[in-house]
Amino acid sequence: MRGLAVASPLPPAATAARRWPRASSSARIGQSQGSLHKHHSTNLLRPAAAAISVKQDEVNTYLPKGDMWSVHKFGGTCMGTPQRIQSVADIVLGDSSERKLVIVSAMSKVTDMMYNLVHKAQSRDDSYMIALEEVFEKHMAAAKDLLDGEDLARFLSQLHSDVSNLRAMLSAIYIAGHATESFSDFVVGHGELWSAQMLSYAIKKSGAPCSWMDTREVLVVKPSGSNQVDPDYLESEKRLQKWFSRQPAEIIVATGFIASTAENIPTTLKRDGSDFSAAIIGSLVRARQVTIWTDVDGVFSADPRKVSEAVILSTLSYQEAWEMSYFGANVLHPRTIIPVMKDNIPIVIRNMFNISAPGTMICRQPANDNGDLDACVKSFATIDNLALVNVEGTGMAGVPGTSSAIFSAVKDVGANVIMISQASSEHSICFAVPEKEVAAVSAALHVKFREALAAGRLSKVEVIKGCSILAAVGLRMASTPGVSAMLFDALAKANINVRAIAQGCSEYNITVVLKQEDCVRALRAAHSRFFLSTTTLAVGIIGPGLIGGTLLNQLKDQAAVLKENMNIDLRVIGITGSSTMLLSDTGIDLTQWKELLRKEAEPADLANLVRHMSDNHVFPNKVLVDCTADTSIASHYYDWLKKGIHVITPNKKANSGPLDRYLKLRTLQRASYTHYFYEATVGAGLPIISTLRGLLETGDKILRIEGIFSGTLSYIFNNFEGTRTFSDVVAEAKEAGYTEPDPRDDLSGTDVARKVIILARESGLRLELSDIPVKSLVPEALASCSSADEFMQKLPSFDQDWAKQRSEAEAAGEVLRYVGVVDAVNQKGQVELRRYKRDHPFAQLSGSDNIIAFTTSRYKEQPLIVRGPGAGAEVTAGGVFCDILRLASSLGAPS
Repeated sequence: MRGLAVASPLPPAATAARRWPRASSSARIGQSQGSLHKHHSTNLLRPAAAAISVKQDEVNTYLPKGDMWSVHKFGGTCMGTPQRIQSVADIVLGDSSERKLVIVSAMSKVTDMMYNLVHKAQSRDDSYMIALEEVFEKHMAAAKDLLDGEDLARFLSQLHSDVSNLRAMLSAIYIAGHATESFSDFVVGHGELWSAQMLSYAIKKSGAPCSWMDTREVLVVKPSGSNQVDPDYLESEKRLQKWFSRQPAEIIVATGFIASTAENIPTTLKRDGSDFSAAIIGSLVRARQVTIWTDVDGVFSADPRKVSEAVILSTLSYQEAWEMSYFGANVLHPRTIIPVMKDNIPIVIRNMFNISAPGTMICRQPANDNGDLDACVKSFATIDNLALVNVEGTGMAGVPGTSSAIFSAVKDVGANVIMISQASSEHSICFAVPEKEVAAVSAALHVKFREALAAGRLSKVEVIKGCSILAAVGLRMASTPGVSAMLFDALAKANINVRAIAQGCSEYNITVVLKQEDCVRALRAAHSRFFLSTTTLAVGIIGPGLIGGTLLNQLKDQAAVLKENMNIDLRVIGITGSSTMLLSDTGIDLTQWKELLRKEAEPADLANLVRHMSDNHVFPNKVLVDCTADTSIASHYYDWLKKGIHVITPNKKANSGPLDRYLKLRTLQRASYTHYFYEATVGAGLPIISTLRGLLETGDKILRIEGIFSGTLSYIFNNFEGTRTFSDVVAEAKEAGYTEPDPRDDLSGTDVARKVIILARESGLRLELSDIPVKSLVPEALASCSSADEFMQKLPSFDQDWAKQRSEAEAAGEVLRYVGVVDAVNQKGQVELRRYKRDHPFAQLSGSDNIIAFTTSRYKEQPLIVRGPGAGAEVTAGGVFCDILRLASSLGAPS
């Protein structure tokens, strides 16, 4: 027989299930009259004339909505035995909410058993009859343990009737050798029907009024492709109102997983559908809360099977839960969050077998919450069994439609793209897909780009198998500098090579691809780095100016959080400026540090501050943070390290000063147990130094570092376009506070040269600052101006020269950018004004963003890119703060 027709002249019980009638008001369990008629499964097989009509009855009872409703969902494990079903009833009865809606899955393993029935029948495997009998026996035994008397008789009568009808339908499927999706969904949905009825009887035994709902009469969904469905909220709300008008019970037990189409064809919400059902129904009644009952105490910060130190998170934002679910964490299916998120309904994940555990609440981020939601990184998740596909070729650069063609081919084979990363040069794109799909993807791409590969426009379509994804998830990552630095530093210390990196513009996650064999080790390293152990650190701040003052305020805001949530106790015991100094043996009150520095300070004495730090025996770990740009202060770093005092600084003078002094400093630092951190010297809050070190520590070889290192000059050239004059843009930057008081300090390029020499030395090059040729942007005629005001007055006379350079660049489809370059291969560096094509990543910057490209032996064809704000007190102080936490980790926390 060809596909079984819906109106085929089979016996009534075997006719395809297209429609079913609305049950009469007396046909539902728990109705007020107490009468109970059978729920006839045969009615589900009636012809179209018997379809539900939502217009048949007048609405007599208004469906209340709002906080009086609480929604509970119990999965198959919770409903797995008669004893557990009784425990579910007790939990529901123990909820003091005015009204309760309970969504249940089929008993444990039953859904798989039902799918197996359909599979056996359409495969013409006679054992489907035995399998059906096993389903019957399982539910009959459960009912006999749970129920008694008339309730038991009613349920068993219904069970016998349903199984008889299923036997007839499966027989028809057996004959046809085929089951349509609606046939399969109809069969599979019986598991939920039976568990809902058993629970409703169990609740009614206590005397509580209770009705049970076949959600196929209420939930209406529309197919959305990719084996997914979308709820029709408007129609579902109408049907729920209609249903409630007939059975306004205070407790409603509803079937999860199953629903109907707009044409009343039985369907399901697919896998994880019961959670989805609970979220949809919670949204329909505007519930106070949706509780998902499972067999774990809540959502973990990482998979506890892989990370024994994983902790239960008390709260998550909707976005965090969404990201974690996507990356494989056992939280909720991402679509479950959508219905409740739009109505701001919290979801609570709780353990049915440990009711004392409060669980994890998933909600909108509170505006002023100092709890878990303030944590920068909330969780780590992994996806295994992936393959990385790398499409590479010089013919891709600047060619519109290449990406579209690649992913069109991937779509045509139905593969799921997990992550995408593209090199700044645009000459390669790599993406991750499930390993089981990569063969089809590779074949499709070779067919799609046969001509390009033959002509050499594409050099290769490469497949790298045995990969995993590690994702760091956190809502506040978007506003917290240094997160990437900490993550990559942790991976580098664990000697783990990163194959690809991706971070969305929302910055809710940072995703890295690595070898699957390294995945668990990477997860543990990253998790340990962000969940620090107890560490106490005495801090001395030198230079409480713009950056130092901002850092002190950041420490003030985070000190209590760090101590309570991360077990890091930061004590500022000294602050010194150029004229005054404030000392304390146990810690300065940072809520009033400015006032104390003004009223209780003593004359500034750097030697006295160092002696105060060194002689303090209360705190074993001490760090001096130099927030100045003073060369004389930087000259003391060597002596401080010898005294056992750690040093952290954004001051570039030590690392860009005389080479012999730099080498002496680094040799001591490497040979001792004291630490010298200077992340903020190059990229402020960007992870430049730590990324470079991570590459080197894992055995990579630096070939070239190229970047826009000055936020000031980035701003100037990003805005030097159209008809604007160069002097106007410089004046605007000065007015906005982007430049130094004298803009020549920025335009000279010296600051960029210092950053270049720092990166060159970090890469192993032994260069002096004088070895770096610098193309100054200050006209020679203006270099001798006696003041900044005089310079700004005379700068417009050079606007025509600048306009000519811009016009020449624009004519070639290019832009002007001031860059620094470390050429590790040729052992040199330079700073100059260059032109880049408009489609180059360096041409895509906005504002004062910096961008740095690392070309290495591993990232030879696909440079590693770091981009973001590279200047400003907040991000620079944030970078220094990150170094303080890195030091805390090195001193006592796991890494």
